[in-house]
Amino acid sequence: MVEYVISLDEEKRLLAKLAQRGDTEAERLRRFLNLPDLSRAPDSPLHAIVEQVKNLPLFKNFDLITIPEIVSAKISFDLFNFAPDHPARSHSDTYYLDEENILRTHDTVMWYYYLNHPEIKKKIVAQESLGVLCYGKVYRKDEIDRRHLNVFHQMGGLYLVPDSHPTLTIDDLKKVLIDITQNLFGSKINLRFNPDTFPYTDPSLEVEVNPPAGGNKQWIEILGGGLPRKEVLANFGVHGYHGWAFGFGLERLAILSLDLPDIRLLWSADPRVKKQLKLGHQYQAVSKYPPITRDISFIVPNSFIPNNYFDLIRDLGGDLVEEVTLLDKYENATKFGAEKISYTYRIIYRHLDRTLTNEEINSLDEKIRARTASDFLAVLR
Repeated sequence: MVEYVISLDEEKRLLAKLAQRGDTEAERLRRFLNLPDLSRAPDSPLHAIVEQVKNLPLFKNFDLITIPEIVSAKISFDLFNFAPDHPARSHSDTYYLDEENILRTHDTVMWYYYLNHPEIKKKIVAQESLGVLCYGKVYRKDEIDRRHLNVFHQMGGLYLVPDSHPTLTIDDLKKVLIDITQNLFGSKINLRFNPDTFPYTDPSLEVEVNPPAGGNKQWIEILGGGLPRKEVLANFGVHGYHGWAFGFGLERLAILSLDLPDIRLLWSADPRVKKQLKLGHQYQAVSKYPPITRDISFIVPNSFIPNNYFDLIRDLGGDLVEEVTLLDKYENATKFGAEKISYTYRIIYRHLDRTLTNEEINSLDEKIRARTASDFLAVLR
């Protein structure tokens, strides 16, 4: 495989500007960006998944590309056909470094960098077939529970051929996704395809599987893909090509393979945990530490954005927070005033390696309550 590494000069410039800021959001973004890339950590199951996929025969002649983690919103959204009002563009869903640059939200953005690379442009002029894989961290504001983190990892692939070649169809993509899925979970895994929608592919689909471990028989989505839209390829100066593309979250595959009860375990430094993080091994709890629960109720202006509140809880609680659940939300103009909303959240704290004390959680709870009032103009109830 040939590996292309995109210049990080612009990212370094933006990081230097970020380092000069002292606001809460800047501190938060620096912390996220400094987290290790588990897809490149040899002892992580996420890295093992990447290696397993890279070594599939169908990707033998594919390239690899490493791209910046800070990208322009124009590239990420405009060039990939996101509608002007698409939720992903909002500050409540995406981390903005400034008004023009964001922390990358999807690894599909690698299409832009790959297809604009000078060596790839030469291949396009020569009407050669193109194939590339990309993987690494992505960032999205998200809820807090045992299956979601706002910093996670994706892997994606793109394959394009000149229109003069035999036409690639959605069935060709299905064969690729079946190959990936069976390689990771075994040939007997139950899988099915459902239609899906992405701004940059049409038609689009998703792959669902039955979990290979545990007693849960629910169908779980693990892969998405589709045929790149001609108009999106044209945005990158590519004409007369067609093909297929896919992308998936590495954490979701690892959780299924290991039957992990908590996504935070993938980041654990506990040797009792780390030695179990091997693909295909069913995780056995090293200890079951009790949770501590605290509820918080408050009245805020109706401009309140829950994802921003979850970021505050992450800032203060770190990996002590297992889950945040909305218990109640309602409006009552007579009781609270116009344009005010009441929220009640339940915060579940649980350490993965030790028993928490009421004293430390009470101290943390007081900090969260104080910052809830000051940062969100909340009246605590």
